[in-house]
Amino acid sequence: MFKTLISTEQLAQHLDSPDWVVFDCRFTLTDAQAGRHAYAAGHIPGARYAHLDEDLASAITPTTGRHPLPDPQALAQKLGAWGVGATTQVVVYDDSFGSMAVRLWWLLRWLGHDAVALLNGGLPRWHREKRPLTEALPTIAAQSFTAHPDRNIWVDAGEVEAARHDRTRLILDARPEIRFTGDMEPLDKVAGHIPCSCNWSFEENLDMDGTLLPIDELRVAYENLLDGRPPHSVIHTCGSGVTAC
Repeated sequence: MFKTLISTEQLAQHLDSPDWVVFDCRFTLTDAQAGRHAYAAGHIPGARYAHLDEDLASAITPTTGRHPLPDPQALAQKLGAWGVGATTQVVVYDDSFGSMAVRLWWLLRWLGHDAVALLNGGLPRWHREKRPLTEALPTIAAQSFTAHPDRNIWVDAGEVEAARHDRTRLILDARPEIRFTGDMEPLDKVAGHIPCSCNWSFEENLDMDGTLLPIDELRVAYENLLDGRPPHSVIHTCGSGVTAC
């Protein structure tokens, strides 16, 4: 079972495995249809397309952010229709260093499905290695997917507010520094960051080629950020609950 990362070589070896399902999660926050068009132009064989706004979030209301959590039962029905069952190995990818695909990775973990992994290096690495792409839509055999949502892996605004005043907690903002400081804000009406939060851009977890840094390097970096706090004390944030995943 792959639960965090999977290499391009490992995925290539399982493209024909009937109990594996691959998702293309390409998405551009400033052009909601760009990812779907890119998928139609060529994707990893067998991959389904999961749209961030339409499939992986619920409708925006006056009291929500830009990507509210989807209804767990509605998402479970979609996953089953996409061919995901209790024993399915899921792989997710995008073309933006995993920043979009991790949303589906997190959602599946939230619903109790541990067998989900992010393609390390994503589609850019797949391209560089000259691995196959197709325009053909996959043949899908529907499965039954049962959701077991875990309330303990997300927090609401009240919990974040309390954490701001608790030195045993760490609020970690995954956005690029320029958005954290408020020097540039292309998406939200109010620039800046949650008071008392710290910035660690998701890109700082990556090597120059877009793959995850070696575990030893990441361990040192996060131990410095934690500063003696336990890992479960961290609240991860971003602009709308995507890159923080």
